[in-house]
Amino acid sequence: MPIHRHNLMGCPIDSYSFDEAVLEITSRIEDGNSTNLVHFLNVAKVVKAQKDSCLHAALWDGDLVLADGKPLLPAAQGLGITLPTRVNGTDLMEKLLEVCEKRHYKIYLFGAKQEVIEDCVRNIRKTYPNIQFAGYRNGYYAKNEIDGIIENINESHPDILFVGLGTPQKELFAYRYRNKFRVPIIQGAGGNFDVIAGFVKRAPKWMQIYGLEWLYRLLQEPRRLFWRYLSTNCKFMMIYAKQFLWRHKNNNKQ
Repeated sequence: MPIHRHNLMGCPIDSYSFDEAVLEITSRIEDGNSTNLVHFLNVAKVVKAQKDSCLHAALWDGDLVLADGKPLLPAAQGLGITLPTRVNGTDLMEKLLEVCEKRHYKIYLFGAKQEVIEDCVRNIRKTYPNIQFAGYRNGYYAKNEIDGIIENINESHPDILFVGLGTPQKELFAYRYRNKFRVPIIQGAGGNFDVIAGFVKRAPKWMQIYGLEWLYRLLQEPRRLFWRYLSTNCKFMMIYAKQFLWRHKNNNKQ
């Protein structure tokens, strides 16, 4: 299956549907000859990557960069890029856990607090009783511990390493150490561990369908998130407007 990579406002984006992403990841696990990085793109990450050169480089180093934010679909369409559908990171992780149980792939969870990772593992085992864990570890470590952590992960031979760190920590972790890992798939999991562990509630299904999870989070933490969302969304619209006008100006010249 060919990869259809596009440049979306300076960031990479791959035009996979949800099912195509699952098939592609499964294929790369079966191949097993290289380490593949799976990242997710959303509005906040597009904005952050404009000035964060490390995040920008890490995203472009990803083997699959999927459209996690629903607003990216119409934005991409306006710039001449067709994205089949949103590929939500939480939903993709849950689907891959199902695939791992059926195909006997081994998973390793890295990130979050100790109580979160333990509850996450416990709940995954309840939902997928036959799943195979290569191991798990919290996301707190000193710089001089990283080589030992990578060695332990490699020795456990996981097929998928889920990295439950924040942005840009998870992208930078995968980017900086990919050449030391011997894992077919390294996938950013962000706050998925907190969701699976039950520490954070997902938005109702209807809000997920309409891409309103941001509103659900805003209603939960209005003081902390209101100005962040307002600032990020305004910056995104400015970046988009520049790209939109530049594209149509050049199209008119042709």
